[in-house]
Amino acid sequence: MGGQALEIIEYSTRTALAEGVSAALAAALTQDLNTTGRSTLAVAGGTTPAPIFDLLSQEQLDWANVEVMASDERWVPTGNERSNAKLIRAHLLQGPAANAGFIPFYQEGLTPEQGAAHLSARLQNGPSVILLGMGEDMHTASLFPATEGLEAGLAADAPACVVMRPDSQPEARISLSARLINAAGAKHLAIFGEGKRDALQRAATISPEKAPISAVLPNLKVHWAK
Repeated sequence: MGGQALEIIEYSTRTALAEGVSAALAAALTQDLNTTGRSTLAVAGGTTPAPIFDLLSQEQLDWANVEVMASDERWVPTGNERSNAKLIRAHLLQGPAANAGFIPFYQEGLTPEQGAAHLSARLQNGPSVILLGMGEDMHTASLFPATEGLEAGLAADAPACVVMRPDSQPEARISLSARLINAAGAKHLAIFGEGKRDALQRAATISPEKAPISAVLPNLKVHWAK
């Protein structure tokens, strides 16, 4: 399989990366707001994006016309320590960005499958700006290799959201599908360390079934620091 060309922006420090990604996201949101008056931002969970969120939250944008959501979520209540929504609320929906709307994934009383169907109906157009993460196993969002639900998540006609059930995780997860991620007008990936950079380079040469991140590489801007 031929490799996909990667656009990798290198930063001297992780602090510089956080500043650069925050500025890039703010610029993409501003363009949407100036063009259509609204924007939807999807962001990764985990520890990597928290410093980015802290900076982005202070940008003087028309946050009242921005909706924020996770790129994926564990099927746990918002207050749970494992919830991406909790991290997003703590680091991004603060300061000026507290005026943004928020689209939760978890819904009390619904099964993951019911929740995914409900979200898919709501998110037909998907986010216009997205910040992804990636693991060294080459997963992105909750599209994990060799996991129940991956085939549906990679399908050309996939719904907006799919249920993933990784064997390594104690709960089901809801993920944006590759189709919806690729529909975003601005796609960014933030990664740290040589291991993840090497994994990304490998992913560019192998199939999405083995490296799900490869399904969303076209037009993806990669931000990397050691």
